[in-house]
Amino acid sequence: MGAFLYIIISIFKFMRLLVLIFVGSILCFGSLYANTNDSITASLLLKRIQTLQIQKANYFPVGSFESYREYTMNKGQVKADFNPFFIGLICFTLRNLYPFLDQSDQLIATQIIENGAPVINLFKNKNGRDTYNFWTADRKLIFPNSGWLNWFDKSSALPDDLDDTVISMLALDTDKETAKKVHLLMQGYLNGTFKKINNTYPEYENMPFYSTWFGNKMPIDLDISVLSNILYFVNKYELPYTKADSASLNLIVQVLQNKQYLTEPAYISPWYKRLPLILYHLSRLMQLKSIPALEIYRPVLIADAYKSLAETTNFLDKVMLSTTLYRFGKTPPLIQMESKQSMLNLIEEEKFALFFANLPSYFPNPYKRWASSLKLGMFNYYTPAYNQLLLLENVIWKKIHDLALQKGQ
Repeated sequence: MGAFLYIIISIFKFMRLLVLIFVGSILCFGSLYANTNDSITASLLLKRIQTLQIQKANYFPVGSFESYREYTMNKGQVKADFNPFFIGLICFTLRNLYPFLDQSDQLIATQIIENGAPVINLFKNKNGRDTYNFWTADRKLIFPNSGWLNWFDKSSALPDDLDDTVISMLALDTDKETAKKVHLLMQGYLNGTFKKINNTYPEYENMPFYSTWFGNKMPIDLDISVLSNILYFVNKYELPYTKADSASLNLIVQVLQNKQYLTEPAYISPWYKRLPLILYHLSRLMQLKSIPALEIYRPVLIADAYKSLAETTNFLDKVMLSTTLYRFGKTPPLIQMESKQSMLNLIEEEKFALFFANLPSYFPNPYKRWASSLKLGMFNYYTPAYNQLLLLENVIWKKIHDLALQKGQ
């Protein structure tokens, strides 16, 4: 019986290895996909994401995805970090991709979303308000599994934030009435309401844009990628623009006009920090709805995406920039893999960071630039499942793009 069980387990492991080899062999990136392989590739990627969703609770609860934090100045020291950011983004993105998935894949996507919803709700405000925190409401932390840093948990716990709130609400497909209430609440957390920002360009100091935080004790924080996510939320729910929405949009326009997203991406978007991420967020907002003030800059942003794609050597940056160009209705160039790593290793083990904890972003000028240049208090966040989702998203956007081209012929 033992020998028979050993054989069965060995066969199972061998079959799993074959699947992974198959995934690695067919995932030729971007425009290298053949049309006939698109649905097959999408299915494999989606099944891999489902496999990565936690089935048995450990540090991460059932329905979540493993996510990790790495201190920028201490490479290789990785800490598990349970937060709503990646599970929210995965569910939110799957909802957007759902209409373009095959019927069998839609069932898988639905299951992932349903399993993830209770996890997201763990981060909802403990007093019942429809806002969300970066760490669970039952135990406010500053950085989980951080040893001596956790001595300061109670005194330094962060308030709920607008970025996690809008992403979580989009992931949960919150009803419009709740979205209206939260949007109204957001109007109380603007630059100049409780205090004025002291670490940005002078031309933005008096603009009533959204701060990142639901908290009057926090420094005012400016991030144009966060503002892009907030405006996506406002436009998705078709909410009337307020003073803050108009100011946030106007600020993004001025950043584009002044090219500060090119010259100082980490200064103007400290939580996302890099040009490919900024372009990715802007393209997502602009694809949702035509916004005349931003449409003026579409040709410039397209040119920036092409240039950045040609210059980067990071595989998942290429994925995001390719998706950015598809959203803009363009065909990305063929992308060659410059690494000899397997595709699975490239996607899941390169520690590609989508989000950064950037403590120097709180510092007033001129210390913000100085501390940022030293990379003090910066943490990179990543999760293998979301990296898979970025590739899935690109596959689907290629499918959408190819169908549009066929209809235009």
